[in-house]
Amino acid sequence: MVRLSGHIFCTDVQDLATLRAHLPDHLRLSRAEPGCLSFEVRQTADPLIWSVEESFADEAAFDAHQARTRASLWFAATGQLRRVYSVTR
Repeated sequence: MVRLSGHIFCTDVQDLATLRAHLPDHLRLSRAEPGCLSFEVRQTADPLIWSVEESFADEAAFDAHQARTRASLWFAATGQLRRVYSVTR
């Protein structure tokens, strides 16, 4: 199993609006991926900070998710946001 946890940091309300606009589709697509066991992105008490928790069945599923995400509209729109993640295998 591969688990990712961490945070996405918006810098302003425009970043926040962009994240919110693209998040539903990103969640839907990620959760539908083969090997995705769980996938959550939630706003924290600070509205500009979002918690991320993902788990995938194996390294191949996690790698496929990363590749799909990098080629997605989600990443095109939010790729500039600071992300701090920890991955455990």
